[in-house]
Amino acid sequence: MDVGLVLLAAVALIVVVTLIKAVRIVPQQRQDVVERLGKYKRTLNPGLNLLVPFIDAVRTKVDMREQVVSFPPQPVITSDNLVVSIDTVLYFKVVDAVRATYEISSFLQAIEQLTVTTLRNVIGSLDLERALTSRDEINRHLSGVLDETTGRWGIKVTRVEIKAIEPPASIRDSMEKQMRAERDRRAAILTAEGHKQSQILTAEGDKQSAVLRADGDRQARILQAEGQAKAIRTVFDAIHQANPSQKVLAYQYLQALPQIANGTANKVWIIPAELTKALEGMGGALGGLSQMVGDLPAPEAAHHASQVEREAAEAAQAAAAAAQQIHDEVRVAEAQATGGAKPQGLPAPEPVSPESLLNDPADQRERG
Repeated sequence: MDVGLVLLAAVALIVVVTLIKAVRIVPQQRQDVVERLGKYKRTLNPGLNLLVPFIDAVRTKVDMREQVVSFPPQPVITSDNLVVSIDTVLYFKVVDAVRATYEISSFLQAIEQLTVTTLRNVIGSLDLERALTSRDEINRHLSGVLDETTGRWGIKVTRVEIKAIEPPASIRDSMEKQMRAERDRRAAILTAEGHKQSQILTAEGDKQSAVLRADGDRQARILQAEGQAKAIRTVFDAIHQANPSQKVLAYQYLQALPQIANGTANKVWIIPAELTKALEGMGGALGGLSQMVGDLPAPEAAHHASQVEREAAEAAQAAAAAAQQIHDEVRVAEAQATGGAKPQGLPAPEPVSPESLLNDPADQRERG
């Protein structure tokens, strides 16, 4: 009884083990390489698969997904004899599980060594400056070489990336100084360019301002000259239309004489002896000016007679005062020139009074 139970349990155990050996479930994105009696038989695809128990065996389980491998930093010598440390990242996937199993013993180690040797060959033909600025070119070259070599292993290299290129510390310091000097140079150039543009713009502004100012001054002078010409033409036309007599002109000259004497630049006057006689003659002319009917229109002659006489008296008084002042200044100048001695020469003219200018005998005769 006990022996039968043991045999039954043993048979049941054998059946269970046989079923386990015969049934194989393969997950997605994986392939199992099956050998029968040590020889390749077939490849199990994802899903439920049946094997011959104790005859068929799974050699390897190959992951068909894309894999990422990061290799440790590798020292590489550039063409200018500088040792740099380079980190690389490799992306690959298995496309043929059978060749990946039987063509090479450890495809991951083979890829790593191939990457290192190819990287040394590529970097060895470049100097440090080009190696730092040609990462895309290095990646494409590595990817092409690795893909060509690993193709017969059933492996597809999709991408190779260089993580970092680390030059020695002394080289980094030199590069930082060079970059700093280059930035300072560019900053100085930009500053000089800005100063140059500023000076150019300032000069252009000054030039335009000077041109506009000169043009405005020219226009102002032209307008002023045109105004003066128009005023002179108007006065000239008015004088010719009025047709003044000589006595009126003498009266205008007599009015301008005090203004001439009051000039700041008139320090010394040489008065001829005949000046008083000339003033007397002009006084006589002015005395008879009011009696002339031809100088004013007939309706206005009586009305303006008194006003003309008043103005003539005031002008005569101002002329006499100016002549007396000039006479005094001449005497003082002669006294200073002769050192106090009495000057020799023509006798001094007698003072002229306003009454003598107004009460001229010629005027009296004209009035009589």
